[in-house]
Amino acid sequence: MKRLLLILLLVLLPGVQAYGHALEPGFADVRQLTPDTWQVFWRKPDVAGRPMAIELQLPETCTPRDGPEPGFDGSAWLAAWVSDCPGGLAQGTVSVLGLSAQRTDVLLRIQLLDGATDTIRLTPDQAEYLVPEQPGTLGIFTSYLALGFEHILEGWDHLLFVFALLLLIRDFWRLVGAITAFTLAHSITLALAALGHISVPGPPVEAIIALSIVFLAVEALKSRAGHERLSERFPWLIAFAFGLLHGLGFAGALREIGLPAQDVATALLAFNLGVEAGQLAFVSIVLMTALLLRTIAPQIAAMWRAPGSASGAVISYCVGAIATFWFVERIMSF
Repeated sequence: MKRLLLILLLVLLPGVQAYGHALEPGFADVRQLTPDTWQVFWRKPDVAGRPMAIELQLPETCTPRDGPEPGFDGSAWLAAWVSDCPGGLAQGTVSVLGLSAQRTDVLLRIQLLDGATDTIRLTPDQAEYLVPEQPGTLGIFTSYLALGFEHILEGWDHLLFVFALLLLIRDFWRLVGAITAFTLAHSITLALAALGHISVPGPPVEAIIALSIVFLAVEALKSRAGHERLSERFPWLIAFAFGLLHGLGFAGALREIGLPAQDVATALLAFNLGVEAGQLAFVSIVLMTALLLRTIAPQIAAMWRAPGSASGAVISYCVGAIATFWFVERIMSF
């Protein structure tokens, strides 16, 4: 088993750094200063020490349409400029050239003088946006729903925590209770932090999130048949406590995107629903895979699910090793 564990770790760890923080999307903030003047902030992801080959382009009526060469801030490439756009941006097209050749998205935020804000996710398949006269509630809801769904599926640490819960809890109804408690907890702190009622520095939160995964991996390793640990008897308590921390992590991402001043409640609700939809999609895939494995290979499925089994220990060690790597990496980045 030790030899198998070593092989798995050697295979997994080289990719841990790449997936600890999924490739961040590009970000463009276009803010109205006067009826005809717009301030632009443009953030490109870093790719092997160079800016990603994408360019933000404003409507044809704007001068200039694109900005200066970006500068590196240690994590991404930034550029800022002011453009004159007679008549505003309404009915004009904002596009990201070169995005169709990439595998990431760009978040576009347009803020008007009256505080109205529109946030749009541009993708390789849809790399341009026709600016409407006034952003509507439905557009805000769908945009933030997609952003929440995408964020949870790119948040490998959050998904690994959920997977560790599935690994530890073998009773179906206890699992339902734990997932419900986790959802309720991170919904509470997400809302409180996004609305500015609580503020916690991001790096320590991210480090503790990694530590929460280590805790669950250790609990799964110590699990024995007939001797339930506290985390197995009351998993909802553990899930709720750590869920409060994970909600602060979600809120950090939402603060970077920003909330539209004219419809904060809609955007917050949609983002949270998107997070829950992504989480449920992940849980469904894992459970369906386990069900399929139980159908076609019941002995293997029973072996890795049994408390104290060698295969279960290998999986727990791998989960714990990845989370420990993230924890050390995040502590060192303080």
